[in-house]
Amino acid sequence: MYNKRPLILISNDDGYDYNGIKSLIKVARTLGDVFVVAPAVHQSGKSSAITFVNPVRTIKVAQEPGYTAYLATGTPADCVKLALSQLMADNMPDLVLAGINHGYNSGLNTLYSGTMACVFEGILHGVPSVAFSFGDYSSDADTSVCEPVVKHVTERVLKGGLPKDVCLNVNIPKVDGGFKGMKVTTGDMGRWVNEWEHRVDPTGRDYYWLTGEFEIADKNEGLTDYYWLERGFVTVTPTHVDQTDYESMSQIADLLL
Repeated sequence: MYNKRPLILISNDDGYDYNGIKSLIKVARTLGDVFVVAPAVHQSGKSSAITFVNPVRTIKVAQEPGYTAYLATGTPADCVKLALSQLMADNMPDLVLAGINHGYNSGLNTLYSGTMACVFEGILHGVPSVAFSFGDYSSDADTSVCEPVVKHVTERVLKGGLPKDVCLNVNIPKVDGGFKGMKVTTGDMGRWVNEWEHRVDPTGRDYYWLTGEFEIADKNEGLTDYYWLERGFVTVTPTHVDQTDYESMSQIADLLL
């Protein structure tokens, strides 16, 4: 498909020093030339937030044949926007990869995920995009176990492409003894409960710490990412940014017009 090595843009929300992005870069460099624009500080939970009050600054931290890396002071979405419209404007990538996130981005977590914001920006710019997340939330998670999955998915997408305006959300379980397989699934439409913990500081003032438990919606049907992740399978959810509910348009028109 390519007369030259493909060019792969990589970003994340954890930052350049995390194991997840190091594993992603390691695999991607075996498959193509790599250009990284990563947040200068940890940016989890930023969703598709963008920076428009303050300037976004960059610093180049690596430059060698086939590999360039920048840190940016903005959000994950800023990083990909900046890469595609400025830093790579004369040489657009063939693929955007995001992650490997330390922790799942399954189910409704995609609404809050900075990792997913990276791939949403990718498809908004017409570039096939894949996000990877791993079910180990520790900052020193051993993401090397994810590398065979990353290589398999990336190779297939580079060869076959993706449907227009569709990105992939890949979640990799933390399991002993190896993964049981891979499933293409929907995202679980559960909800977060007990989301805030109320505390009092030493001066007697109230404050709140975000916590919570995810209440799974589909426990038995076997259609969703949570169901299969709990059973040791890698899940792949095709995702897009168009949130229009086309099926209800006529009903809403009858109601309002």
